[in-house]
Amino acid sequence: MTTARLAPRTALFLPASNPRAIAKARTLDADMVILDLEDAVRDDAKAGAREAAVAAAGEGFGHRLCAIRVNGIESPEHAADLDAVSSSTCDFVVLPKAETAADAAAVAEAAGKPLLAMIETPLGVLAAADIAAVPGVSGLIAGVNDLRACLGIPAGASREGLSLSLQTIVLAARASQVWAIDGVFNALDDADGLAAECRHGRALGFDGKSLIHPGQVEIAARAFGPSEAEVADARALIDAATGGAERFRGRMIEAMHVAQARALLERVALG
Repeated sequence: MTTARLAPRTALFLPASNPRAIAKARTLDADMVILDLEDAVRDDAKAGAREAAVAAAGEGFGHRLCAIRVNGIESPEHAADLDAVSSSTCDFVVLPKAETAADAAAVAEAAGKPLLAMIETPLGVLAAADIAAVPGVSGLIAGVNDLRACLGIPAGASREGLSLSLQTIVLAARASQVWAIDGVFNALDDADGLAAECRHGRALGFDGKSLIHPGQVEIAARAFGPSEAEVADARALIDAATGGAERFRGRMIEAMHVAQARALLERVALG
């Protein structure tokens, strides 16, 4: 499917069971808030988190998109989560560990919301193209922590071992014209490392990054948003283009590059 809205540059996960985190999110310049009912919530707090997520979505997050991540399809909480999401005013449902197109389709239908599918396992990576093509799927999110564990990549290793998986996720998303959101960065105090990983994700083609701490929002937004130099170059390219292949600032451009420049400026105009 074609996703109508511009992709979020920043998608902040927070526990739906944490009222302080929910209140804080309303003060941040994140593009999307993802209220988590899964890994971030203790088993004995799941029911309360569901109620809190529905209430928070109803109150809204201003200009920010709101999503709710449900527990996985094998969880005893899954059905209750979907019921809660379907009655809520959130914008998206997030499915962890999506591995088949059939599961993605079933969750999107049951929730009655556009679906963001997390690709977190080898089976999910191999099925990413089929999942992205499901009507109702609006984007793929790389679940890098689980992928690392499944692939046997040592903790602290570079992203080299994830390269094929990450590129496959982007390819699948682009083939179906849906969003591609990069995975989280775990080192909360490493601003330089986060910025470098954001640059790497953008270079791979990701639209934005999923985040786990408020302090990561500004860095990721800056990395996934166009720089002043890129904006100026895009405007100059559009002004200079006369149609067909031609030379511009020492490089060859054609209609495709004009379209890219217009898309970049649209991102700037809509924030």
